[in-house]
Amino acid sequence: MMHMTFYWGRRVTLLFDSWKTETWISYALTLVACFLCSAFYQYMEDRRLRFKIIASTAPNSQQLEAPLLINAHGRKMMGGLTGIGSQTAKLGGALLFGINTAMGYMLMLAVMSFNGGVFLAIVLGLSFGYLLFRSGTGVDDVRLVVDNPCACA
Repeated sequence: MMHMTFYWGRRVTLLFDSWKTETWISYALTLVACFLCSAFYQYMEDRRLRFKIIASTAPNSQQLEAPLLINAHGRKMMGGLTGIGSQTAKLGGALLFGINTAMGYMLMLAVMSFNGGVFLAIVLGLSFGYLLFRSGTGVDDVRLVVDNPCACA
């Protein structure tokens, strides 16, 4: 039976017909799995956004004055990727975006089981993951917020 309102109980079918909880132990393990998947979602989102910064091709004025690397020949190397590296970085960024999107939709579908415990486990996992991985106050974090056109992130 599919619930259409929030309910509290140990019996829940989550995502697949084969993922059913009948005992308190299986329910607790399901809640732990939801919590960990939500925290991992925040970790992957942080990795994706940091990868986007590393792969950005527009060097700022600080990069022009102070190179990030000096190669073996003593030549200055600026930040950012060009050419084939840029295409590979775009492909990698798209792959990470796809993984994050799939994880986000799976978490949404889990919440749509309308079980109160699953809902709390996912919200607490997202909050814990945000605190652990994305709540820094560095310059990169400010740049991530400014560069993100999505109002919900």
